[in-house]
Amino acid sequence: MPIESRKKTQIQILHAEHLSRNRWLVHGFSTRGGGFSRAYRNGDLNLGFTKDDSRATVQKNRDAFLARVGAVSRGRQGSKAGFWPLITLRQIHSDIIHCVDSVPDEPLVGDGLLTSAPGILIAIQTADCLPVILVDPKHRAVGVFHAGWRGTLKRIVEKGVGEMFRYFGARPRDLLAAIGPGVRGCCYEVGEEVRAKFESQFAYAADLFREVKESDPVREKYPLLFLTARAPGHGELPAKLFLDLAEANRRQLLAAGVLAKNIKALPLCTQCHNDQLFSFRAEKGKTGRLMGVAGVRGGS
Repeated sequence: MPIESRKKTQIQILHAEHLSRNRWLVHGFSTRGGGFSRAYRNGDLNLGFTKDDSRATVQKNRDAFLARVGAVSRGRQGSKAGFWPLITLRQIHSDIIHCVDSVPDEPLVGDGLLTSAPGILIAIQTADCLPVILVDPKHRAVGVFHAGWRGTLKRIVEKGVGEMFRYFGARPRDLLAAIGPGVRGCCYEVGEEVRAKFESQFAYAADLFREVKESDPVREKYPLLFLTARAPGHGELPAKLFLDLAEANRRQLLAAGVLAKNIKALPLCTQCHNDQLFSFRAEKGKTGRLMGVAGVRGGS
């Protein structure tokens, strides 16, 4: 149903099938519709405290999201007793990861969160960057990571695998990974300086970039207008360069020891599907925030 429809849309949460088999796990990636925000489009589920949206509206969106994803505490008779605490970060495109077992006294700064404590939901906010969830079924532990190109360059998910082992004893081969919606290689245009940075860090960097030559109908029809003194005699348009950020993170997870069969990427591109997802690039910086979340249910 279109976002602009007057009829209230339901909140749609994306789940990774291989993670959903763990009944103790709460996880999901939010989408755009079904909320109360009007700062961007009417009915948006903006989950970030952005400058354009009111705090009260965002909190209302968060409560609706928590209810939908199942982060709800139950009383003795099974009645709803309240929402789980939602723990977020002030994200800075870093490789800083925090392990939490309760709501922190002070706001946390970084781009990764881990927990094995039941009844809390850890969250990463995105609007083109990738949200990545790691799950250890054996130790019932979870991690969420914010992976833009800067965080990916700093190997945040690779470090996250190591931190899961350090805190919980999680073996990389036991981990399950889900890469959520983000800008994909079809749309993620970057500059040569980004390729140079990746080439300095990763032997497989060439596999992560795609070059596309621009075409110009006027040049093709009137080539003599664009003659230059340089060989071969015609000025050429620069090639566009695209980065496959999802593949970059998949390769990092593999390098850290996560099995290929345990890594799944949701194929939705935020820029291609801006009607369903927030995209910083597509909306020129004025947009809401999605969430990737994970938590542990209590009990057996």
